[in-house]
Amino acid sequence: MEQPLARPRSLTREAVGLRSGAPDLSEHVDRFCALVERVDPLIHAFVPEPGRHDRLRAQARALAARHPEPAGRPPLYGVTVGVKDIVHVDGLRTHGGSALPPGVLAGPQAVVVDRLRAAGALVAGKTVTAEFAASAPGPTRNPHHPGHTPGGSSSGSAAAVAAGLVPLAVGTQTVGSVIRPAAYCGVVGFRPTYGRIPTAGVIPNAPSFDTLGVFTADLAGAALAAALLCDDWRGDEWQGDDWRGGPAAGGRPVLGVPDGAYLDRAEPAALRAFEETLERLAQAGLTVRRVPLFPDFAGIARQLQTVNRFELARSHADWFARFGGLYRPETAASIRVGQGVAAEDRAAALQARDRLRERVARATAEAGVDLWLAPSATGGAPEGLHTTGDPVMSLPWSYLGLPALSLPAGRTAEGLPLGLQVVGAPGGDERLLAQAAFLEEALGGSLEAA
Repeated sequence: MEQPLARPRSLTREAVGLRSGAPDLSEHVDRFCALVERVDPLIHAFVPEPGRHDRLRAQARALAARHPEPAGRPPLYGVTVGVKDIVHVDGLRTHGGSALPPGVLAGPQAVVVDRLRAAGALVAGKTVTAEFAASAPGPTRNPHHPGHTPGGSSSGSAAAVAAGLVPLAVGTQTVGSVIRPAAYCGVVGFRPTYGRIPTAGVIPNAPSFDTLGVFTADLAGAALAAALLCDDWRGDEWQGDDWRGGPAAGGRPVLGVPDGAYLDRAEPAALRAFEETLERLAQAGLTVRRVPLFPDFAGIARQLQTVNRFELARSHADWFARFGGLYRPETAASIRVGQGVAAEDRAAALQARDRLRERVARATAEAGVDLWLAPSATGGAPEGLHTTGDPVMSLPWSYLGLPALSLPAGRTAEGLPLGLQVVGAPGGDERLLAQAAFLEEALGGSLEAA
C-alpha cells in the first residue's frame, strides 16, 4: 500500500490562531514554504514558482503592518490559499496547465482573488489544473495513494488541501471538477449555485456552466469561505474568533435519493457504500425518500455535452487558431468537436435545461425533499495519472446550476476515499451548508484535520 501524504488542516482553527498572532506571519510563511519544499515534490499540487518564499514574506510583512492589532484583523488574516491556474492573480502568471505563452493568457485579477485578499488571505501560489480545466491531466498525484489520480480538473487545489499544504483552495467546476476531486482526495468540496461567485478574471471553459468553488478539510471551513466569497451571503457570520452556525441554523433536512438510470452510472462498490451511508443517516433519525428522477439521463448528458463543447470551442477560438499545435490532444479533440456543433443545437439544449429545471423543482416540492443525495463520483480514484476520472455523477446538477457539496463518506476496500454528494435548491447555498452539518455529524465528521 502506498504511503499516504494526507493530513488536512482546519481552516477555522488556523484562521483563529493567525488572527491572535500564534504563530506570527513571518513564522507562518516560513513553515508553509518549508512544507511545500518537502511535500510538494511528491504530489505536484502547486505550479512551480521561483521566489515564492520571498514573495510571501514581503506580502506577510505588508499585511501585518496594515493590521497590527488582533481585534482589527480580517477573517482570513494570513491564511495561505491555493488558487487554480486558470484564475488570474496579480503578480503570478497564468498558464492554464498549457504550453501557451503566459502573456497570451494574461488578464486582470479575478474578483474571487480580490475577495480573498480583502479578507486577509495570502495567495500561496497557483495550483495545477488539467489543461484549460478540461480533461488533459496535469502531474498532480493523490495524497492518499500517489499512484492514483486526484481527480480533475481542479487537481492541484484538492490535493493541496488533502495534503495539508493549505487549509483552503479555490477550484472551478464545469461538470465535475470540484465535487469529484474532493471525493477522490477525501476533503470537502463546495460548488455554489451557478453565478454565486463572480467568474470575472477566470479563463472560461463553458460559461453556461463554469462555477467557482472551494476545497477545505471540513464543512465549517467551507461555510466560512462561502460567506466571504459568495454574493449577498445571508447565512452564518464570523463573530470575533467564533463561527456562528451549525445544524440548528438549517433545520433537520428530508433527504432525497434520485432513483433511476443516473445512479446506475456509479460502480457497484460505490453504490454499496452509498447504501451503507444512507442506512447510517436513517439510523441517525434523518428521513430518506427515494424519488424517480432523470428518466432520460442519457439525453441530459448529450445536452450538456452539446453546450459544453460548443462553448469550449468558442472560448478558445482565437487562441486555438493561433496556437492550436500547442494544445494537448484531448483538449484539441474536444475543441474540434465543438467547432462542429451548430448554434441552434446549443440553444435547444439550453431550452431543454429550462424545462428540466421546472420538472426537478416540481419533483422536489412534491416529494418534500430538502437535499438530494448521490455518490460524489463513480467510485474511488482510478489508478494512474492518464485520466482525471469520470465526472458523470455531477453532470445533472452542474447542468442545472444547483449548489452541491462533497462530504467524505467512507473508503473503498483499497483505502481510497469516497464522497457523498449533497445537492441543494437553486440559490439555497446557505441552507445547504447549514443542513449538511446534520449529515457530517451523522457520518462522524470529515477526515481528521490538524
